Amino acid sequence: MPSRDARRGRRARRLIIVLVVVVGLLVGADFGLAAFAEHTISQKAHDQLGLTQDPSVTIHGFPFTTQALGGDYSHITVYAAGVPVPAAQLRDVEINAELTDVTAPLSDLLAGNIKTIVIGKLQAQVTIKATDINRISPLDKIKNLRIEPSTEEYVRTGKDSTDTTTTTTTTTTDANGDPTTDSSTAGIRISGDVQIAGQSVEIFCFAMITLNGDKVQITPTRLQFGNDKKTTVVSPAVQEALLPNFHAAIGTGGLPFKVTPTAVHVNSGSVTIKGTAKDVTFSGAPARG
Repeated sequence: MPSRDARRGRRARRLIIVLVVVVGLLVGADFGLAAFAEHTISQKAHDQLGLTQDPSVTIHGFPFTTQALGGDYSHITVYAAGVPVPAAQLRDVEINAELTDVTAPLSDLLAGNIKTIVIGKLQAQVTIKATDINRISPLDKIKNLRIEPSTEEYVRTGKDSTDTTTTTTTTTTDANGDPTTDSSTAGIRISGDVQIAGQSVEIFCFAMITLNGDKVQITPTRLQFGNDKKTTVVSPAVQEALLPNFHAAIGTGGLPFKVTPTAVHVNSGSVTIKGTAKDVTFSGAPARG
């Protein structure tokens, strides 16, 4: 006959096993509920943004159930590619949005009613590819349009960091090569083929990108022919005739989440606009009147 201590040991082991199973079920249910909520938001965002694929949605924080019952979420990430923005003549925008202090009643979330989601603070990065910028007038007249970053100093003076006759402002970058400080201006090099006297000629245009209200303004400064060497000479008459072909504006009012642009950064092949918004709904409309 088993001793009393042996029976107690078996009961304790069974209790531990039951607790482990219960905890496992609760954790599984928590992750399952979180996955369902992420999928619901993703599907609704798919419809709202007119996407061909569901965006990636991640609800951070554990446990999810506690956040869901309270209707308050500390951090949600939304990523989408191939977003069309007809108002800005764009077809392939990439969005990375960080939503914090989010309020979403569980009943509405389970019902798929994302219109009631209120975002306390939104930080978004919208990346526009060169192929999309090539659709904006008058840049649509340039064939094989390409984009590269340029220092603001080189845009203004045509002198780079190897020149001893000028002082170059150094921009601190992180491990990915991105600026550690945001700026509302950036230098850009736009290149492509234009028609001159019936011939296709490769042109390099150095311009400034600036934020101007709800527009991102591209203001060309100078041109170079055929290559990006500073010794290339373009006559004033040709400059005057061709520079308007590189003067354009990208409207940001139609961009998803309707963020207020705060910074712009030029990448190889694209332009990234950073922006913020406070107390807005998931559709971008103000949460308060």
